[in-house]
Parts: sequence; structure tokens; C-alpha cells
Amino acid sequence: MAEQAQLLPGTLDLLILKAVSLGPLHGYGVLLRIEQISGKTLLIEQGALYPALFRLVRQGFLKARWGTSDNNRRAKFYELTSAGRKRLFEEAKSWNRLASAVACVLGAQPEEV
Repeated sequence: MAEQAQLLPGTLDLLILKAVSLGPLHGYGVLLRIEQISGKTLLIEQGALYPALFRLVRQGFLKARWGTSDNNRRAKFYELTSAGRKRLFEEAKSWNRLASAVACVLGAQPEEV
């Protein structure tokens, strides 16, 4: 099993937007999708997930509708809005730029400075 990683502040929204961009999901499904695509490295607490989902709906990046889950329970399903797709693109671009810069710093050798 992979070692769990700590989320950096501000990354939860990006992860949720990406997970939902792959298809509509109910809240717990978002949590499972992030766990799945991260190889069980990122485990999101429900106490952090649901306030983030509520905030993303309020901001217009996700839309929510009631439906029935696979286990026949009533659940709120989340989908990306066009504003959410734009936000995901912008946030992913910013994250990739940061990750690239950090990788450059970590890869620096004494003879290169």
C-alpha cells in the first residue's frame, strides 16, 4: 500500500474539480475517486470534503442534483459547470507551474548554483 501524503493548503478544491470532471459523482464517490486515481496516496477526510463541495457549489464551479446511488440511497450528485471547467484548467496550469519549479529546486546540484 502506498504511503499517505498530506494535502497542501488549497489543493482540495483542485482535486475535487478534477475528480468530478471525470464524470458526475456523489460526495462519497468524490472521496473514493480521489483515493483511486492517487493510488490510495491521497485520502480525503469527509469532514473536509463536504464543506469544500458546498463551497464549490456556492461559487458556481459545481452543480448539485439529487439522485439514487449504487446502493439505492438518496444522494447528492455533483457535476462540473462551465465555470468549474475553466477554474480547473487555470488551477491545474498554476499547480503544474509550481510543481515544475519545486522539481527544479529539488533537482539542483551544488555545481549548478
